[in-house]
Amino acid sequence: MQLKKFLAAGAGAALALTLAACGGGGAGSEPEASGTAGGGGGAAEEGGTIGVAMPTQTTERWIADGNFVKEGLEEAGFEVDLQYAGDDIPTQSQQIDNMITNGVSVLIIAAIDGTALSSQLAAAAEAGIPVISYDRLIRDSENVDFYVTFDNYKVGVQQATSLLTGLGILDESGAETGETGPFNIEMFAGSLDDNNAHFFWQGAQDTLAPYLESGVLVVPSGQMDIEQAATQGWLQETAQKRMEDLLTAGYVGTDKKVQAVLAPNDGLARGVITALQNNGYAGTIADGFPIVTGQDAEIASVKLIRDGVQYSTVFKDTRKLAAQAITAAEAFLAGEEPEANDTETYDNGVKVVPSYLLESDTVRADEVQSVLIDSGYWTEEQVEAGVA
Repeated sequence: MQLKKFLAAGAGAALALTLAACGGGGAGSEPEASGTAGGGGGAAEEGGTIGVAMPTQTTERWIADGNFVKEGLEEAGFEVDLQYAGDDIPTQSQQIDNMITNGVSVLIIAAIDGTALSSQLAAAAEAGIPVISYDRLIRDSENVDFYVTFDNYKVGVQQATSLLTGLGILDESGAETGETGPFNIEMFAGSLDDNNAHFFWQGAQDTLAPYLESGVLVVPSGQMDIEQAATQGWLQETAQKRMEDLLTAGYVGTDKKVQAVLAPNDGLARGVITALQNNGYAGTIADGFPIVTGQDAEIASVKLIRDGVQYSTVFKDTRKLAAQAITAAEAFLAGEEPEANDTETYDNGVKVVPSYLLESDTVRADEVQSVLIDSGYWTEEQVEAGVA
């Protein structure tokens, strides 16, 4: 995905830092990639080895994150032990154990299960290794030193606002149009073991609540709790199966139609879209295809948005997230506390973790060019093909 180009475009200033300041320091789907990237095995002359634990290679988003962090750290003079755990909790635990044993200087961890790493974090603390929680908050441990992420509650607000705009309840400025519906919607949540899924859900629910209470929005399935809407492991096929079940139980054979679906990421959105297409929903949004939201600006979904099938995604520029993780790691190795812009929101059950929150962007068809292509995240050719 032209990672070096992306890094240069999105995080050049951060990646230009040297360690002198540190005192030496189908609707489309993504296939599972094989193997393990990166490799530790000793300290770089300037900066030592940083352990980077990523959850999976089943989505392009996490592959990009791992590569952005690795390349940025290497630019800054570190060696990097980058490991992907294949969405397997014991594998990730063992990988982090090995990183600690091998004497990494800092750990950057995107956890599969935010509650499953307490013993590893205790060992890291005993060894004096700072822990940076990357995008997904690690819970139930005092040994989380810093958190870099996006404003995930706001992401949920953006998704719900996009749904309301797509239905015509809000105009482009966010003002109410007077449209009273009622509109049939269904709602999906992410994996309950991912702390971010709860923030996405809460932001969306707080935004949709007035319209659900007034009857402008209706959920025919009645599945309105996060436990009912959850998608374990963020699996696209699980979302597709649930959407098909919802259609069979409440829509097929009736005159009811789904008019919008709250989907919290692009993989789930594509699963939902495939289920809809398999059950007689055809054409584009202009033809009446349901409004479907998303997140992560995955290339297959960006093409669907450009083609008028998926309505929107929320773009979290992971180049910036990687750069912020690198900045935090450098601060720790300089004996300093990383800069936080939120010290109140992210309580992991044991402590409030100092955090740095980044902003995200809603992307609809008319924003693909300005937000994704002009910034160098995707090229016109990639969007046209729907392939990175």
